[in-house]
Amino acid sequence: MNDLVTRVADAVGIEPALAEKAIGMMLGFLQREAADGPVARMIEAIPGASELVAQYNGEGQGGGGLLGGLMSAIGGGGVMGLGQQLMSQGLGMGEITGLAKETMAVAREHAGADVVDEVVASVPGLSQFV
Repeated sequence: MNDLVTRVADAVGIEPALAEKAIGMMLGFLQREAADGPVARMIEAIPGASELVAQYNGEGQGGGGLLGGLMSAIGGGGVMGLGQQLMSQGLGMGEITGLAKETMAVAREHAGADVVDEVVASVPGLSQFV
């Protein structure tokens, strides 16, 4: 288990397997939605992050049932869509916020605050969670 997963699981109080999947989903979302250069530098800098993105990037994509379809139709994708996907994995809002904050703290340690701030600034609504 990589240090990122262990640290997030311990900080948020969730099982490591769930933390691994949720981090992969979140980083995959950032890879798709954030500014290409900064997010690539951030993911490359975090040990094990690229592997988590590769493994879980497609999780929660598509489907989403009626609510997912409605969210997409009214423009509710983005951060809210990610939140819905993480909730469908059993995470509550407090856990999702903790996941985001701890993951970004690790990202700042490895990639630097400037890179992480660029990533956060490039995704509408993300700053309220990190």
